[in-house]
Amino acid sequence: MNYEIIASLGPASAAPETWRAMTAAGASSFRLNTSHLDAGQLDGWLEKLEAFCTREQPDMRVILDLQGSKWRLGEFSPFTLQPGQEVMLIRGAECTERGCLPVPHADFFAAAAQSDGWVVLNDARIVLEVLTAEADRVRARVGVGGEIVPRKGITLGGASQRVEQLGDRDQTVVERTRSLPWVGYAVSYVKDAVEMRRYRQIFDPQTQLIAKLERRSAVEGAAEIASAADRLWLCRGDLGAELGLRGMAEAAWEFTQEVRILPVPAVLAGQVLEHMTAHAEPTRSEITTIYASLAQGYRGLVLSDETAVGAYPVESVRTAALFRQEAA
Repeated sequence: MNYEIIASLGPASAAPETWRAMTAAGASSFRLNTSHLDAGQLDGWLEKLEAFCTREQPDMRVILDLQGSKWRLGEFSPFTLQPGQEVMLIRGAECTERGCLPVPHADFFAAAAQSDGWVVLNDARIVLEVLTAEADRVRARVGVGGEIVPRKGITLGGASQRVEQLGDRDQTVVERTRSLPWVGYAVSYVKDAVEMRRYRQIFDPQTQLIAKLERRSAVEGAAEIASAADRLWLCRGDLGAELGLRGMAEAAWEFTQEVRILPVPAVLAGQVLEHMTAHAEPTRSEITTIYASLAQGYRGLVLSDETAVGAYPVESVRTAALFRQEAA
């Protein structure tokens, strides 16, 4: 089997020596989520990566993950949400009050009244029940609690209203990096082919552009979206937050039936080796799923927390490359 391994970078993989080890273990490209970085942090990453990609690994490409139309929380001090606790989501980029979550997206509040009454955060690790929804604030009760930190993804179940465009942050990232030949882009929360074709016009034809499939409309329209993309990433984390576990599984299965006939490669993302975030070995279920996915036609794997914040980034890459190495 010949397939890609995209390793996400983060605090656990911030040093060039770790990049060298991950490359030796089988990483074919790196991913950097720009939604979690300010301008200074992005410049710091790019400076180090440019030296690595142009001098040490001239074939290495770095995929910059753009927020697209995905909603994310703003800035606040991290805290723990307790089941039954009431919390206020307010319109704004930041909030200093305890128990307040800022959401810097006007369309989120417009969509809240149309939702099924549930807000999910951080790939559905945290679930809130909507109590009241107003033009600039949503009062909610915690159903599933846990620690919440800034810039995590936020989803409204059953709501379709969303502004599909690159925001100011994304546009700034693109302008700062579009001249770098070793940089590609992955756009989050693509709705359909119409939206993806708009993004394609922004970039040079030779720039690698990836569509992240995280909505039902994107999964159903994958073949059309592929006409404006170089890769399709099936992102099960946010797809699960959108559709629930059962809906995510059904949508992923339907997409998998078409993988072999898509005009561009499809890549599997979302908790591929989640167990290895905290353990040196994968579960047998994870290994079986990887093999089955590759056998069904997926042409790559994206490692997220496993290499960005996990305790075993190099081991995770080596495990993901198990079948490629075996074939060699």
